[in-house]
Amino acid sequence: MSTVSRRTLLAGIAALPAAFGTRADAAAERGTLRIGFQRSSTLTYLLKLNGGLEKALEPLNIGVSWHEFTSGLPILEALNLGRIDFSADVADTVPVFAQAAGARIVYVAEEAASPTAQAIVVPGDSAIRSIADLKGKKIAVTKGAGSHYLLLAALGTQNLSFKDIKPAYLNPADGRTALVGGSVDAWVAWDPFLASAQQQSGVRVVVDGTGLASYKRYYLTSEAFADRHPDALATIFETLRNTGEWAKSHSDEVAATLSTHWGIAPAVIAAANQRRADQVGPVR
Repeated sequence: MSTVSRRTLLAGIAALPAAFGTRADAAAERGTLRIGFQRSSTLTYLLKLNGGLEKALEPLNIGVSWHEFTSGLPILEALNLGRIDFSADVADTVPVFAQAAGARIVYVAEEAASPTAQAIVVPGDSAIRSIADLKGKKIAVTKGAGSHYLLLAALGTQNLSFKDIKPAYLNPADGRTALVGGSVDAWVAWDPFLASAQQQSGVRVVVDGTGLASYKRYYLTSEAFADRHPDALATIFETLRNTGEWAKSHSDEVAATLSTHWGIAPAVIAAANQRRADQVGPVR
């Protein structure tokens, strides 16, 4: 995390619904690993497409099913309720939001920091030029996402809080639509949504995560799955690490592949992946 304390973060999310209040005790179906992911889950999406994880887990007699979500917090809600077994990369603060609401989760791996891969943006012709200018403005943000924390951290540098703005809790697609349509003044975005808006909608960055939010991304599992399948988690870790190394040295191929399935121009994906480390390692 960075300049805002854990206490400040938890205070900023006190109004979140108790989505994690009831945890299912049912274990994962034998022989099937249920993975939750989102569009920004680059490495996991590549594995979904190339079948690499299924191949790696075959000796353990474990298959894979894939479940897409719009953002990280719903993934961890599903993980805690026993609806999935493994969470693809979610921003560093998402597990904090989840644990504050009672989730019982285990960290498996992390991606190195990518602070410029998320930012607070405004229309190109906006009068907003600084964090201080956000006071009193309506800002689109995804509740419980890493972008939520970035907004808290940025406001904190000017002694502002959520009471000083008008938050509009929207998913990434709706946040962009609201910004372009003029119904909000600013939007807190992450890649590839950020890169897409920069290239296609001409948005301007007010501040990114540099010095505010490191934007590491974590891979997580449930306590039950970690206890019962440590061998599977070790295999997943190695497969993700190898995929990250491959992706960084094959950026054009990654952009072309994901473009076909995401419906986003290769240049947008390439710009987003340049800001992302893709370096998977143990949690520190």
